Amino acid sequence: MPMYQPSSRGRDGFEVSGGGQVLDLETAVKDGILGGGGGVVHSCATGEKFDLKKMIEELDSIEIPSVFICPISLEPMQDPVTLCTGQTYERSNILKWFSLGHFTCPTTMQELWDDSITPNSTLYQLIYSWFTQKYLAMKKRSEDVQGRALELLETLKKVKGQARVQALKELRQVVSAHDSAKKTVVDNGGVALLSSLLGPFTTHAVGSEAIGILVNLDFSSDAKTNLRQPAKVSLMVDILNEGSIDTKINCTKLIEILIDGEDFESEIVSSLSLLVGVLRLVKDKRHPNGVLAGLRLLKMICSHESVRNSVVSIGAVPQLVELLPTLNPECLELALYVLEALCTLPEGGLALKNCPSAIPAIVKLLMKVSESCTHFALSILWAVCKLAPEECAALAVDAGLAAKLLLVIQSGCNPVLKQRSAELLKLCSLNYTATLFISKCKLTRTIQ
Repeated sequence: MPMYQPSSRGRDGFEVSGGGQVLDLETAVKDGILGGGGGVVHSCATGEKFDLKKMIEELDSIEIPSVFICPISLEPMQDPVTLCTGQTYERSNILKWFSLGHFTCPTTMQELWDDSITPNSTLYQLIYSWFTQKYLAMKKRSEDVQGRALELLETLKKVKGQARVQALKELRQVVSAHDSAKKTVVDNGGVALLSSLLGPFTTHAVGSEAIGILVNLDFSSDAKTNLRQPAKVSLMVDILNEGSIDTKINCTKLIEILIDGEDFESEIVSSLSLLVGVLRLVKDKRHPNGVLAGLRLLKMICSHESVRNSVVSIGAVPQLVELLPTLNPECLELALYVLEALCTLPEGGLALKNCPSAIPAIVKLLMKVSESCTHFALSILWAVCKLAPEECAALAVDAGLAAKLLLVIQSGCNPVLKQRSAELLKLCSLNYTATLFISKCKLTRTIQ
């Protein structure tokens, strides 16, 4: 809502802005307080009576003329009343002001010589007429959008080639901008229609637009099953590897939607081409939205043990480690989740052990971002240090691990984290003399 501005006097001496009194509707419109250029305000042409409170709630995001705003609450007035000073307020707000023991006008701070309040029916009519106009216009736009979505669905059943691409582009714009259009498409068989456009002979132009629409819609379990057909998934993977950045993100999000659920079969995401495409998207630091979308999908893929070996085999571990210093907290948590999952495999642990920057990078993240990140980092370090205690534990301690573990133990972290830290600290201490290990535990290392 707009901030309240100090009122100014109209030519007749009445307040015409900032919540002041408006005695003449025609003058108010002509003076431009509605921003309507002097047009006439009409009431609802259909005679239908609308609830003012509901209209105000549904039109909350639009700019509202300052004359409609109560100077106390800075919200549109639904029951405007005027004081003897000529200032107008929402009835409930001014009554609350009086109940607090104030006998002044809140705007002018003048003492009131008359404590009566007068309903401002002219201003109410002005408010009601303005909101009705805006509400009807909004409803008309919404109905137009739904009608256009239906027209485009019918068009898609008839056209091919470039005409089909053009219809899909327009439907995508409509669906992206209007929730009512999304519901219209879903309720009228749009998901099945768009799904039927995806197949082995679909051009990337058609596939990209169809996927751009589907990713904005809600699916039934049957619709998901239909979209999981190998030919359709294969097209999504091809487009993920070859499309524009927006198309790659849409493909990634759609595949994430399709594999989210208990009925998902991991064979769908076992394709090396898919994994390579997702990892390539994650590594493209020019597009943060793509990095996030790729990591979200990679996390979901790695939740299935049968696919983890394939993820390790494409070199995901060292590539994710290289990204760690550049990631924001949300992406960092996802990347550490993936690395922890891959560490459950001997091949994953070995890949981390053989990555020179892995242990120092992960030690650095302890107690730095969030408790979840600390949890993942501890699990990763535990897996690697157990794999090769003499080599990895020494490297971790040299990177400042001992001091970080002491911080975790002394902090208010989850008891499970404290226990894991104590176990890891004990494991690391086995490779040092007592004196040397104690020197490695100095907290100054952590501060550095």
